[in-house]
Amino acid sequence: MALVLEQINTEGLAQLSYIVGDDTAGVAAVIDPRRDVDIYLQMARSLGVGITHILETHIHADFVSGSRELQARTGAPIYGGKSDDYQFDIRPLTEGDELKIGKVTLRVVHSPGHTPEHICLLIHDTKQGEEPFGILTGDTLFNLDVGRPDLLGSGTEEKLAKQLYHTLFDKLLPLGDRIEVYPCHGAGSSCGKSIGDRKQSTIGNERVFSDAFKERSESEFVDWILGDMPEAPSHYSRLKKVNAKGASIKGCVPTLQPLSPQEFQDKMGDENTFVIDTRSILAFGGGHIPGAINIALESSFPSWVGWMIDPEKTLLLVIESDRDLCLVAEQLFRVGYDNLAGYLHDGMKSWQVAGLPLQHLGEWSVHELNEYKEDSSLTVLDVRTDKEYESGRIPNSQHIYVPHLEENLDQLDKNQTFATYCGSGYRASIAASLLQKHGFENVINIPGSWSAWKSADLPAQKPA
Repeated sequence: MALVLEQINTEGLAQLSYIVGDDTAGVAAVIDPRRDVDIYLQMARSLGVGITHILETHIHADFVSGSRELQARTGAPIYGGKSDDYQFDIRPLTEGDELKIGKVTLRVVHSPGHTPEHICLLIHDTKQGEEPFGILTGDTLFNLDVGRPDLLGSGTEEKLAKQLYHTLFDKLLPLGDRIEVYPCHGAGSSCGKSIGDRKQSTIGNERVFSDAFKERSESEFVDWILGDMPEAPSHYSRLKKVNAKGASIKGCVPTLQPLSPQEFQDKMGDENTFVIDTRSILAFGGGHIPGAINIALESSFPSWVGWMIDPEKTLLLVIESDRDLCLVAEQLFRVGYDNLAGYLHDGMKSWQVAGLPLQHLGEWSVHELNEYKEDSSLTVLDVRTDKEYESGRIPNSQHIYVPHLEENLDQLDKNQTFATYCGSGYRASIAASLLQKHGFENVINIPGSWSAWKSADLPAQKPA
């Protein structure tokens, strides 16, 4: 028997799923699968195992689960923590339950805190003795962080935070320093406060280096975990409902259809249609389709689409190159955007050749912004988080966090020129394009933004 233990990293979501099994017996389990499940089928085939079990550590909030999709392809049953919230056929697991995957055993640890039904899975391998060697921790324990207990809302935050405290100190820490930790997320996910860079750890490493394991009373832990918690992305509550109900089975990632400039423009006439331009912020500024929102195809693309775009909208896409087509479709599929009308064939080149309208977005260096920042006709708009804004900012800037910009447009004077900035220019370009879409005529983005401002050693307003 040889243990199978493979980690699958889904970039853009910072999500980690696993195949665990026994290649001699030819069986394996998939834990926390993403929605595009071909990768598990291909990997299982290459490892010489069949997928016999599908497990959910909890009801996910940041991506569409692939459990039902994978079940439709394999016939394997789905297992998860006991919860009345599940609305599809799932076999409930409780504390101490064991699943035999050949000679590998997964033993359930009920680990409430991030969610009430959350489970962790101790991994036993008969070649490594009777004790477990590792634990699949889902969203309970990450590298240098733990799962946030505030995503359910409705006044459950303190109760879940107390449960998380006891899960960490009464159940996980006593497992011992040598136990290997296999979490569901790495750095970049908003399922924790500030997840570390390592995609695997040990109980001992976390005990020594993670703030979560500092010696505290229950009440002190609750104050720590709930204090200074970043705002949860708005699409998390939607995806919770999708995953509790059970995501619809699609069979595969949809193929994006190419549209001629005229077809693209005709579809834009539908008021329920939204244009997302996935090109870089500099390319977008040089010329774009009027009314398009710039969400550049970088690592945070799916999260910002989730933040900013209603999933009921029909999406039209502008994509930088043919090689990005599959990636865009996969990223949108993983966060539940299924209404894709197509993409602009040959990109902005075809739009320009067709002689169709172009809109431009002003772009200033930080030195230009510094030169003009005292102009009374200019509003410098900081679209970072509250915490970022309070830690230091461009003097006399106005602040609206970009996810809340659309609901606060009435605070802004359309007669002003707006210069938007964030940490790097990425979110500022989202904000600038949104202002343009709503009829603000004089809008300027600041590439490099706060990072460039600090690098240039320009004057900053410090925290009070």
